Amino acid sequence: MKMVMVLFTEQLTMKRVAWRIVPFIMLLYFVAYLDRVNVGIAAITMNEDIGLSKAAFGLGAGIFFIGYFLFEVPSNLILHKVGARRWIARIMLTWGLVSGAMAFVQGPISFYILRFLLGAAEAGFFPGIILYLSYWFPCRYRAGITAMFMAAVPISIGLGSPLSGWLLSFDGIMGMKGWQWLFLIEALPAVLLSAAVLLFLTDRPEKAKWLPEEQKQWLVEEMSKERRAVAASHGASAVFSALFNPRILALALVYFGTSAGLYTIGIWAPQILAQYDLTLTQIGLVNAIPPVFAVVAMVFWAKHSDKTGERTTHVFIACIVASVGLFAAAFTTSLLAAVLALIVVNVGVSSAKPPLWAIPTQFLRGSGAAAGIAAINSIGNLGGFFGPTLIGYIKTSTGDYMWGLIGVGISLMVSACIVLFLTGKPTQTHTSINSTAL
Repeated sequence: MKMVMVLFTEQLTMKRVAWRIVPFIMLLYFVAYLDRVNVGIAAITMNEDIGLSKAAFGLGAGIFFIGYFLFEVPSNLILHKVGARRWIARIMLTWGLVSGAMAFVQGPISFYILRFLLGAAEAGFFPGIILYLSYWFPCRYRAGITAMFMAAVPISIGLGSPLSGWLLSFDGIMGMKGWQWLFLIEALPAVLLSAAVLLFLTDRPEKAKWLPEEQKQWLVEEMSKERRAVAASHGASAVFSALFNPRILALALVYFGTSAGLYTIGIWAPQILAQYDLTLTQIGLVNAIPPVFAVVAMVFWAKHSDKTGERTTHVFIACIVASVGLFAAAFTTSLLAAVLALIVVNVGVSSAKPPLWAIPTQFLRGSGAAAGIAAINSIGNLGGFFGPTLIGYIKTSTGDYMWGLIGVGISLMVSACIVLFLTGKPTQTHTSINSTAL
């Protein structure tokens, strides 16, 4: 009877915590990702206005991740020290202001500078949220919860693309270009939500006044027990040792390939679709189709990973799927074939990330988790520099997207091999109630 009551308390607690936290952080990530990749839609008219070649655009789009890389680990360590509520609010305010400033770029140099500053401003947001989730959800729930949070990425593309395409039609209003209105309007939610973060987020379960005392006590004890188990199994995870942990470096390389795939599609897909003589509105609408499939696939795949307790093979299969999609996209000659290939790529890269992010929090805690997660994200997100930059350079050199897409597809094949052979035996979580309880 006591066991039944404990299980009942667990289910009630996890549902309450999930409904309190997940929709809000999804909204934050929706806005963050929209501001990160809306440059892909803006480029359709902006590049000619400010004199950007394909190579220059690809470089500028990718420079975001250099700023991101340099400031990621320090930002996450500060978050761990001062709390998610204050630091995430700061991140949102600064990235919103820089994103809005993108409306005033004059040429390649100012484009490069603002993209770098946008990456620096946003550094720490994503790994900070992953770390934050590890404070609230036991490991056996984490892939499913991460999938719900990361579903904001394809949703952002799905809803943001038609919106961005429509905003381009504002050309000439008040003497401004459509792409300028796009940056200004889409930056505003980040600035407004920075205040909402201060009011809504709770740093730790111990401070959750919105949890009934019995549920709060269960969650605090559960997370404390998990921290002790990690410490006993893996030892103290100091910052230095986490940063040079071979498994952390291997996971960062895996994430590199998935990021290259994600941002190649996120930034270049609108221009790939523009080859098929679509209007600006049509490009936005067609670009919104693949993310619909990605949302369904990633949630299903993450829940399956939680249910089986297996991570490595789930990441491997998803990387292979994304790679196949990129190879197919390289040889498409029709709009239908291009959309089908983009669907496969979106499904693959989106499905790889939740089980991948469930791995490091199984063996890292405290400041080691803050540093390790940030290291994976910052090093891995250099793939976001590699993919878009490679595509832009090859497009300028050859006039074709084919070899660039093949190159990014190969990087995902490498990620699949690394996760299979360098992360050790298939990584499993403790068997217990899984995320389907949510």
